[in-house]
Amino acid sequence: MTIVDGGESPSRVEGKISAMIVCWILGFGSLIAWNSMLTIGDYYYNLFPDYHPSRVLTLVYQPFAFGTMSILAYNESKINTRRRNIFGYSLFAASTFMLLVLDLATSGRGGLGSFIGICAIVAFFGVADACVQGGIVGDLSFMLPDFIQSFFAGLAASGALTSALRLITKAAFEKSNHGLRKGAMLFLAISTLFEFLCVLLYTYFFPKLPIVKYFRSKAALEGSKTVQADLAAAGIQTKDDRHEQNERLSNKQLFIQNIDYALDLFLIHVLTLSIFPGFLYENTGEHKLGTWYPLVLIASYNVWDLISRYLPLVKFLKIESRKGLTIAILSRFLLIPAFYFTAKYGDQGWMILLVSFLGLTNGHLTVCVMTAAPKGYKGPEQNALGNILVLCLLIGIFAGVSLDWLWLIGKKNAF
Repeated sequence: MTIVDGGESPSRVEGKISAMIVCWILGFGSLIAWNSMLTIGDYYYNLFPDYHPSRVLTLVYQPFAFGTMSILAYNESKINTRRRNIFGYSLFAASTFMLLVLDLATSGRGGLGSFIGICAIVAFFGVADACVQGGIVGDLSFMLPDFIQSFFAGLAASGALTSALRLITKAAFEKSNHGLRKGAMLFLAISTLFEFLCVLLYTYFFPKLPIVKYFRSKAALEGSKTVQADLAAAGIQTKDDRHEQNERLSNKQLFIQNIDYALDLFLIHVLTLSIFPGFLYENTGEHKLGTWYPLVLIASYNVWDLISRYLPLVKFLKIESRKGLTIAILSRFLLIPAFYFTAKYGDQGWMILLVSFLGLTNGHLTVCVMTAAPKGYKGPEQNALGNILVLCLLIGIFAGVSLDWLWLIGKKNAF
């Protein structure tokens, strides 16, 4: 079978709902492993009380994600997207399983050796994240905006659902022996299964959906080489002579034309990651909720981050103005003094409200940027732009987790 000629309307192609569900699951699988680690932070703080695990593990994760993504974004037009994504999800599954094995092998003991082992595995998480997020977002950028929205909603859902499950397991195991460890083991086992599910869905189900085949065929007609393996998996053959007839903007040109969107994503995640999760674990003091307090804060952020990623589906709530997006994103930096003074003088109710607003704005603005930016470009350019924007997002996260350490200045026993 040869590629379609692009004459068919995408609204008439079957499989949109199925594709959106798969995109949601793929987004969920992209972050469930990492969110599981963040959510069981209380377990790691119990094992490694002197090593700032929330901050250190995040700081280990990000350079590997950023470095790998830089290489992949630069070479995206030459990379087999199918292999890239399958490798990424497989690496997530293997790394999560290795965390489980490491904890069982050490019988849940702390110590420097165990912490270094966890850091090494977290580095693989960073590599997997770069493979998957850039690959999937680039792939979905030349499809429907609804697919990107579903993927990013799945990313947020991984945080919300793991937080809910963590609260349940804490309540269930709190009075039992080794309750924290049992909850952590359950999280890692569930994460491993979900990563394996993502491998199966992306490999065997997603490429065969009619609407996915339509958009990938259309991208191939416009000169994209990254979709060839996925089209072949769906039984569609491409013709190489078509690729030579299409020219596309370079990565540099795409970046210059979308520098405001790139800066927007950078600023969104610089702010968010300078507060979440390290500040919430170590700088909010002690309150009536006791050991439940950081878990409630993490859950509040994740729930509102998830809700906010569906808000752009309501047309009048979606911010489409480029200037409007930039103004809204810059306004979020007022949260920094708000968090500082609330942690110092406010009670837990105000802190929960602030954290909820942080999650609400993070998810909403991210989806608005990611769905607006690819419009008006050809398939290969949209794929490249998707990778560039994910790279800027990861740079923002890396900068944010680095700046997060500034909250420790002046704090006793910071190191």
